[in-house]
Amino acid sequence: MIDLDREGDVWTVTLNRPDKANALTEAMLQDLIAAMQAARAARAVILTGVGRVFSAGADLDAARAGLATSPLWEELSAAVADLPGLSIAALNGTLAGGAMGMALACDIRIAPPHAKFFYPVMKLGFLPQPSDPLRMSALIGPARTKLILMGGQKIEAEEALRFGLIDRIMPADEILAHARDLTADTVTAKAALAQDIKRMCAGTSQHSA
Repeated sequence: MIDLDREGDVWTVTLNRPDKANALTEAMLQDLIAAMQAARAARAVILTGVGRVFSAGADLDAARAGLATSPLWEELSAAVADLPGLSIAALNGTLAGGAMGMALACDIRIAPPHAKFFYPVMKLGFLPQPSDPLRMSALIGPARTKLILMGGQKIEAEEALRFGLIDRIMPADEILAHARDLTADTVTAKAALAQDIKRMCAGTSQHSA
């Protein structure tokens, strides 16, 4: 249910459970973590899904069995954030719940016009994973983060773009190709440059020799 395609230095990781809205099971989270750890060897990583929904978050049965509070979510988002090369969330559709974490950890997020964004943790009686509010606040500010996490608001793609939650809206059938175009310079440049730019954006000053 997690597909990995290696095309040179660009790796594409795909959620492939469209009949269940790409809802994530424990096994899928473990596979995603393994894929992201292995993808440290890549110059660029694209994260996408099959169908009209990127991910509905945790599989409901698995969530009731404890997956909703599993440390695997935080481990996954950390693995994405630690990727040395460019990471792009080429969202094929709606992004919900705990699946938000891995997209927030990516460098760039692209989505189609029909995508919606929501994270109904309070309605379900759970806290979000610790890094998710921090990353979301860094993108859209504390008040808008509270609107989503505490107010339980479902955000449409255009509003998500205005907020800064996503970086570009494109037709669904063009997103993956556009993501691959964005990786071109990253793949041809020195890998160290991408790492330096990430550090500069994060406000750190260490530079590669």
